[in-house]
Amino acid sequence: MRIPRVYHPGTLNSGACIELDDNAFNHCIKVLRLGEGAQLVLFNGDGHEYPAELREVSKKRAMASIGESCEPGRESPLRLIVGQSISRGERMDYAIQKATELGVGRICPLFTERCEVRLNQERQEKRQRHWQQIAISACEQSQRCKVTEIEEPQPLSDWLASVDAELKLVLHHHTAEPLGMLPKPASVALLIGPEGGLTEEEVAQALNAGFRPVAFGPRVMRTETAPVAAAAVLQYLWGDLG
Repeated sequence: MRIPRVYHPGTLNSGACIELDDNAFNHCIKVLRLGEGAQLVLFNGDGHEYPAELREVSKKRAMASIGESCEPGRESPLRLIVGQSISRGERMDYAIQKATELGVGRICPLFTERCEVRLNQERQEKRQRHWQQIAISACEQSQRCKVTEIEEPQPLSDWLASVDAELKLVLHHHTAEPLGMLPKPASVALLIGPEGGLTEEEVAQALNAGFRPVAFGPRVMRTETAPVAAAAVLQYLWGDLG
């Protein structure tokens, strides 16, 4: 049986014995039905893994003793940031899950002109927590030790003014600038539009903010497909795929 990898927030120290938080407890005890003596791997987003053994398992809590930590080095040398126009339901979930698996470090959900999703403050906070949990689960599955940060949803103009990356790209299928001709960057910010695409005014706004237009092939991809394909290409060119 594969040893489960479980995210546990907070400090993890070798030699310590900790109580699993609610999410870790539910996953290990209620879903996987692990018992005392079961082995697992904990991580908290600091880049390390912590082998652990379950102790004192009951119906309401479980303790875990932590062994010597290690740093497996699974994070890409390329720092990827994605600004993703918010899409409905499972489309946004898919984009976040797969982008996380591909090593994206930060994702900012964006409100754009053709974005069909409107959220009040309460729903916005709820969706952000939901998306963050999707990213955590994707890190557990893909064996990443750093958790993709899901930023607070914000208007496109605010993100364009604040995002910091060595190379900034906006997907725009009317351009054909070859990525392979660009010098290797340490960080890339990638702007993904909604189903109906970014407006010409929004593309111009991105260009004025230092973004370069780029197309990943001759076909127009759906909004949830675009970040996955783009992240894969960028990781192949400048990251750790290939």
